[in-house]
Amino acid sequence: MNCVILAAGYATRLYPLTENFPKALLKVNGKTILNWLIDDLSQNKSVDRFVVVSNHKFADIFRTWAPEGVEIVDDGTSSNETRLGAVKDIQFAVEALDLQGDMLVLAGDNLLDFSLNKFVNYALEKNGPCLMRYYEPSEAKLRKCGVLDVDSSDLVLSMVEKPQAPASHWCCPPFYYYTKQDVLSIPQAIAEGCGTDAPGAFAAWLCNHKKVYAMEMPGSRFDIGNVDSYKQVCESYTGIK
Repeated sequence: MNCVILAAGYATRLYPLTENFPKALLKVNGKTILNWLIDDLSQNKSVDRFVVVSNHKFADIFRTWAPEGVEIVDDGTSSNETRLGAVKDIQFAVEALDLQGDMLVLAGDNLLDFSLNKFVNYALEKNGPCLMRYYEPSEAKLRKCGVLDVDSSDLVLSMVEKPQAPASHWCCPPFYYYTKQDVLSIPQAIAEGCGTDAPGAFAAWLCNHKKVYAMEMPGSRFDIGNVDSYKQVCESYTGIK
């Protein structure tokens, strides 16, 4: 299984911390965000390839950091205005490295206090595309994320990115599992008008074409969006339980 970590954004809301440094390599409790994610998944034998998608501005910084077994792919963009967007970055990595097989896709700027191996095992049991979900009480926050409508068997009935009228309080964080066949359908999704900026846009498209399941998160997610949230995470995050 390939693990593709999206880290090609410019994190403008975190300036000056990220003006000349990638957000995914900021340290939290002594480790970079990427190291927290990769160290956790390295324990799962199903995950055998790690790819970090960078922009051109930070590619050399990622290459200097990269531990053995982690590949860096440069999407060629140099500014927030020219970024490809998350879905096109996935497609770029697939084509640039000829990635084949099932794929775990992660945002490189989120931390979890539970092991992602639980999600991987869940997806392997479902044998199909899978998402995660958590209960978000704030409608204001729901309007800024992917919102799921889910039945009692975890089947996703619908997914909408940034809805004005959220159908539920189930929020979808940027962690996704796709089968090989799903990955091959990304060009079709883009051709049919799938959004390309938000990482959940392809997942939302996929939910209209096949069965997708959503595991309820067994813990908490820490999203690092601005300087204040980064400071809060540094003060409160204690690692994976």
